[in-house]
Amino acid sequence: MPLSAESALAAPPTALQRLRDDTFDPAELAGYNLYLSAGPHGLRVGVADVRRNRFIALEDYAAQPATSLAGQLQALAAQHDLVGQTGWNRVRLAVQNRHFTLLPAPLFRAGDEDRYLQLHHPLDAQHEVVRHYRHPNQEVVSIFAAEKALAEWFERLYPQQKLLHQTSALLEGVVHQSERQGPPRLFLSVGPLELTIVVVRDKRPEFCNVFTFSTAEDFIYYVILVMQELTLNPDEDPVVVYGDLTHDSELFSILRKYIRHVRFGNRPYDLGYSYRLNDVFEYRYFELYSLHLCE
Repeated sequence: MPLSAESALAAPPTALQRLRDDTFDPAELAGYNLYLSAGPHGLRVGVADVRRNRFIALEDYAAQPATSLAGQLQALAAQHDLVGQTGWNRVRLAVQNRHFTLLPAPLFRAGDEDRYLQLHHPLDAQHEVVRHYRHPNQEVVSIFAAEKALAEWFERLYPQQKLLHQTSALLEGVVHQSERQGPPRLFLSVGPLELTIVVVRDKRPEFCNVFTFSTAEDFIYYVILVMQELTLNPDEDPVVVYGDLTHDSELFSILRKYIRHVRFGNRPYDLGYSYRLNDVFEYRYFELYSLHLCE
């Protein structure tokens, strides 16, 4: 497939992580699912073995700030042996941005997506398109804006597959991890100067939003604000953390200062993971793994 002028000029993305199981056979793509995510963090690639219900590949590529997501993904596809190939059992691409809204499924009418989203985000029709994803078990529809060139490239290459918002993968993942009739739980997903907060009660999402922050004080302010608004208690209610931070980071330290029960999360349950992923912190790449839960 011909590349855009931008992607033709883009440098090949820099790999930060490239792990593959020895059992992976690229000649048999019909036996695997391909999962992609694109956002400020860069590009991430995951492959799951359908028969074994097991993640067998994980790749992470640094963001190129001066290049669009479409340009970055097409530049990766131009030199990659998997991205851009057809014949997969399933393909999912999650886009990460703040331009989304969630609507109760009974209120959703196909064709009105632009109108729903305009309440939260002024659409740039020249560069953006609106898409939606219906959560099959949650009676919720996610409506979001995506880079037009990115959506057109993906839907042209994978016409029967699904483009969704990264918060949809996060929602499916944390609901999957939650307990029915368990206590309300607040989940944090930390990205580059962005914080996504989800609250789940009785295996149903109660709150989901993305906040931008520039300091650790901004970060903890949003966490405490959401807890107060939903009558959660920092001394009693648990907080689970995913994303791009470490145990000794300033963000985790300030969480421990103000939240009594805070811990890092685990990978989605009921899935297998190659031994090649053993050295990767379990709380990282949660949304990429959770794409396996998105129908």
